[in-house]
Amino acid sequence: MTKRAKSSSRKRGGKFRRAQWRSVLFTRTVDRLLNGKLRERHLRQPIELREIDLPVPNWPRGLEGLRVGHLSDLHLGHLMPMDRAVELVERLGSAKPDVLACTGDVVDLEWQGCEPLLQAMGAMRAPMGRYLVLGNHDHLDDPDALTEAARDRGLVVLTGGVHTRRRAGHEFRVAGIDWHGTPRELSRQVHGIAHERPHLLLAHNPKAFPAAARLGIPVTLAGHTHGGQIALRNRPRANLSLLHRHSSGLYSRGGSRLFVNVGAGSWFPLRRNVPAEIVMLTLRRA
Repeated sequence: MTKRAKSSSRKRGGKFRRAQWRSVLFTRTVDRLLNGKLRERHLRQPIELREIDLPVPNWPRGLEGLRVGHLSDLHLGHLMPMDRAVELVERLGSAKPDVLACTGDVVDLEWQGCEPLLQAMGAMRAPMGRYLVLGNHDHLDDPDALTEAARDRGLVVLTGGVHTRRRAGHEFRVAGIDWHGTPRELSRQVHGIAHERPHLLLAHNPKAFPAAARLGIPVTLAGHTHGGQIALRNRPRANLSLLHRHSSGLYSRGGSRLFVNVGAGSWFPLRRNVPAEIVMLTLRRA
């Protein structure tokens, strides 16, 4: 066993084991009883590449037309094999983003073995940067090892800081906060970076948005909800979950905007009227 593997196994706690049992009960056991047809059907479902024009009232004029490739919730594992995940990254890269923004849950359970996916993300041509924040599933195994592996492959992992790039003489400031489940802690993290006045905030949990909007951050990108994975047939973007006020798509508060990506992957093998997605956002001043 490698040094990293030993470190990872020591850090796995109750949350990892509970997630592992959920995977066994809701996915692997049922799939085995159906002779693999559940997973096979799930993998036949297409994943949309959505192109969205997003007008933002307080978006800087110097960053007009910035293209942000938004990945979220890949959940690399039993329901997202490596070849499918890498192909999604390459599809998004072919749409020519200026920025890659991944809002977490790169892996479903174990982080080890995800290096080729991180390599594909780090190799994407995105002249204004390739950024990642961790999600709750990324924290199940060994978030430190995952962070190190991502940075080694060219990704900027944002854990409460602001990263600055320039385009045609104009600053572009992107911030990211680490996973947390409570609005109070998310608000504390957002306030911690607000003095650096980011233009774009990455947060796995969309519950960070109210604080971001109060502080005038123009755009927040999030994931985590999967849109509930099941929605009413006559309202294809409607979420049945009672857990998330901001569950999918675009939300506005004052001059600030939130986009919640319903994710490319799944944690159980059923999506109804909430198709998996990767997203290209073109940001413009409203």
